Amino acid sequence: MASNSTAEAPIVVESEDDGESGAESFLTDEEMAYQEGIDPAEDLIDDEQEDTEEPSSSAAGNASTEEEPTRERSPSPPHKKSSRGSRSRRAQEGSTPQTRSRSPPQAPLTTAWKTDTDPDSCPVPRRFIPARPPGHQLNSNTTYTPLDLFKLFFSNDAVQTLCQNTNKQASKNIERGKKYSWTDLDTQEFFKYVGLTFFFALVKLDNIQDYWRKRSIFSVPFPANVMPRDRYRVISWNIHMSDPERDAENDRKKGTPDHDRLFRLKPLLDSIKDACKSFYHPRQNLSIDERMVPTNARTAMLQHMKGKPTKWGFKLFALADGSNGYTWDFTVYTGKSQFPSGVGLAYDSVMSLVKTAYLGSGFHLYVDHFYTSPKLFKDLFSLNIGACGTYKDNRRGCPHTDSNALRKKDPRGSIRWIREGPLVFVKWMDTREVSVCSTIHPAYSGSTVQRRVKSPTGEWTAKYIPCPTPVVDYNKHMGGVDLSDQLIQHYVHHKTMRWYRTLFFHFLDIAATNSFLLHKELCREKQEQPMTHRAFLQELTAQLCGVAMAVPPAQAHSGHLPVPISDQADASKRASYGRRTCLHCRQTRQVRLSTPWKCMECDVALCVIADRNCFKEWHS
Repeated sequence: MASNSTAEAPIVVESEDDGESGAESFLTDEEMAYQEGIDPAEDLIDDEQEDTEEPSSSAAGNASTEEEPTRERSPSPPHKKSSRGSRSRRAQEGSTPQTRSRSPPQAPLTTAWKTDTDPDSCPVPRRFIPARPPGHQLNSNTTYTPLDLFKLFFSNDAVQTLCQNTNKQASKNIERGKKYSWTDLDTQEFFKYVGLTFFFALVKLDNIQDYWRKRSIFSVPFPANVMPRDRYRVISWNIHMSDPERDAENDRKKGTPDHDRLFRLKPLLDSIKDACKSFYHPRQNLSIDERMVPTNARTAMLQHMKGKPTKWGFKLFALADGSNGYTWDFTVYTGKSQFPSGVGLAYDSVMSLVKTAYLGSGFHLYVDHFYTSPKLFKDLFSLNIGACGTYKDNRRGCPHTDSNALRKKDPRGSIRWIREGPLVFVKWMDTREVSVCSTIHPAYSGSTVQRRVKSPTGEWTAKYIPCPTPVVDYNKHMGGVDLSDQLIQHYVHHKTMRWYRTLFFHFLDIAATNSFLLHKELCREKQEQPMTHRAFLQELTAQLCGVAMAVPPAQAHSGHLPVPISDQADASKRASYGRRTCLHCRQTRQVRLSTPWKCMECDVALCVIADRNCFKEWHS
């Protein structure tokens, strides 16, 4: 068992710039728009929206109550350059950004909005045909420990490759003048390192060094029994997923189409994604949303999302099962501005995750307003994938007519809708106007929701108001990625200046969270009570470190000791003087045998000889 090193290790400060690959250090116009939740390929800018709006003489009160998304720019991090000045100059000149040619505005819809009293018929429901049976893809007759489930995502082969690349990176750093000792990392030690990382996430202290503090009432003895402090720190400094020799080859391609901005995450990134898809198949309701991973690293891939709890960090697009939050697939956004389809980031991020060859058909996908567009939903519908999501009024192809539109003064529960083939656009008045588009649902099927309303006398009462069918199901199934984020909670988050190490710790989060969800699936199938999330992580931590969860009780001080019955100063008399009958022999063997020994605590004469230890048997 490892013990803590007593010598103080030299503090090694990592350089912030080592020529590592990353996105360019500026923001394009499109990337600035994405940070505001706007997709230039799908959202109409002000002048285009005026061209597509239907002329109307109605009062301003008849207009939609949804406000135009704010044009206020999100602040850029101090280490990022931006092209904000050129963008503002183009806006003043009345020109559009030159990053993509825009398609001509579509003809405005002339159909009037209908109400909840008008009948609607949705498309015939597509048959749900998953490529595999939904749920876990494990052997139900096998018992899986938390460590077994975790190793499905961090397999021995993947860990062995990671250890080899880490050893190469450590040798490279030592050659460059780093002053620390290094012994090759193996798979067993790597899993102990991961176990300590989870331990630090469960037992939080301010600094890593505090876990090895000695001679203090706040000392934590466990980490020092698993790994010395200096060894843990030096592994953290050198953990590396890609081959350092091939890193240099990739860096030389920087600025060319052959350059891979995520090269330093591979091959572990591909291994994790393959494992997520291999050992679980999602149920019918899916959701796609952004996930922000906080980081202290300085990289051009850093993104800002003002609507998320984590404002700055890496942006991931995640596809999750709406029933439990299992992360089935994900992509890391690198800030690229070229898109294969030419439609935009929102469209491509969804189509890159929804692969019918692996999923099957008949799934229902729920997204928020950033992704929703008529083109995306129609293309998904052609793939036998239904979709539902909130939308913005300035999205291309959405209805812009004011005829019978929802007004700001309409009562709560008011519904308006327009159907365009498989698409139904629904507006609903709650505390504010809600806009939803769907290829799955009818506009309204009689659903109601409970709301607290204030009566004219000032009393609050419960009232049931009509609610569109797409809104009911959207609220029920959209939270798949949010469920996953709640479970992850960024348990494993270390401060590091290496951007790829931040994502390595997030991969640990994904593996542990998906392992727990597989554990729940197995327990549900066997009708057993699953562990809580925290209890699962605690058991996983213990198994990774190679110890048992239960700590043996400390031996209490005992006064039960064999002592001589007679305090004889003469050594020749100690064996014969003061002898008494052994109580254990008399009770169990019905014989009277004398002994010079007794229990100091019990004051009972007991035999203590080579072939008869009554003292031990008496106290058993």
